[in-house]
Amino acid sequence: MSLKPLLPGALSDRGQQMTLGVMGGGQLGRMFVQAAQAMGYFTAVLDPDPASPAGLISHFHIQTPYDDEQGLAQLMQRCDAITTEFENVPAPALVTLGAHRPVAPSAPCVAVAQDRIKEKAHFLQCAPISGVYPAPYAAIDSDELLASAPADLLPGILKTARLGYDGKGQMRVASREELAAAWEQLGRVPCVLEKMLPLRSECSVIVARGTNGQVVSFPVQANTHRDGILSVTEVHDGAVPAELAQRAQASTVAIANHLHYVGVLCVEYFVVDNGTGGQDLVVNEMAPRPHNSGHYTQDACDISQFEAQVRALAGLPLPEPRQHSPAIMVNLLGDLWFEPNAVRPQRSEQPVSPPWAQVLALPGTHLHLYGKLSAREGRKMGHLNITAPTVASVRDTADQVLRLLGLKK
Repeated sequence: MSLKPLLPGALSDRGQQMTLGVMGGGQLGRMFVQAAQAMGYFTAVLDPDPASPAGLISHFHIQTPYDDEQGLAQLMQRCDAITTEFENVPAPALVTLGAHRPVAPSAPCVAVAQDRIKEKAHFLQCAPISGVYPAPYAAIDSDELLASAPADLLPGILKTARLGYDGKGQMRVASREELAAAWEQLGRVPCVLEKMLPLRSECSVIVARGTNGQVVSFPVQANTHRDGILSVTEVHDGAVPAELAQRAQASTVAIANHLHYVGVLCVEYFVVDNGTGGQDLVVNEMAPRPHNSGHYTQDACDISQFEAQVRALAGLPLPEPRQHSPAIMVNLLGDLWFEPNAVRPQRSEQPVSPPWAQVLALPGTHLHLYGKLSAREGRKMGHLNITAPTVASVRDTADQVLRLLGLKK
């Protein structure tokens, strides 16, 4: 559906305040809502949870399942354009919405990101343009494909084709026997077997693409994961080698263009040994939305990833984002409310607030909590952005933050 610019603060053709909608009420939806409201838009959230972080602060909260016909009708009635905050929203719901309102990203784009088999096929189609390939892989959805999986993919990682995130739905396998047992344990659902590569580090790129095909890119982010969940993101000179950063950005632009994507897209990459003492880049997966690794943009760039999401959805101009400060982002999981730290040396049986006063006394610290009403271990509760004038100073402050919180670097 074509989209004319939806100007903030204006009245829609229906005589209502210009309203942007989001499928999903989690923290990404909350930060999208905050960015949209700061620009003058009304917002609507569809999420079944009455205490969803985005629903709590939005002008309208439609509390229905994502595929509820009445809920979708209400969202269309309220909104002038609609986006999503997570990739596992039912694709048919986006098709229904897209038939009546501009939806970005579109249902076909989200469908590719929902299925690792489709996603890797898309990466292979883009690779001749970008020169960046996925890891060698094979799709497995039958006993025949299981038996014929190439031996040189072992040792490897077996991943479910759908619904895997933050390390879930993945098992390491070293032999055909382990592969068969893992597929059985995963429920014999469609999977992808990926060859394990000599991993050095991980990085990601966030781009925003408008309805006119214009693409702008944020700086490349260097990421550290723990237990499959993003722990720390660093964005500054030297965080990612310049040549690899340029290739990652060019690859992400090619992936977005080939899909005719509209919205914010994050693509994650592995940095691996190339066998001759150097490094190479391997594309891993994509997220059709803002991403945890891009949260630093809220305090280190003149346009955040969430403002870029608003602009792309509303058909507004997309100037190239500029990073004004070296930045490090620390992910805040619910474990912090229980685990020992520099201020509280003993583990707590009941949630105890982390030492925010000591953390926020450090220069350049910016706390973002998501409004979740209870802390649980492994639950994403917020993030902390650290900015500073120099790389050395931002690293020094980050070290102090990690020590106060009892986190590993």
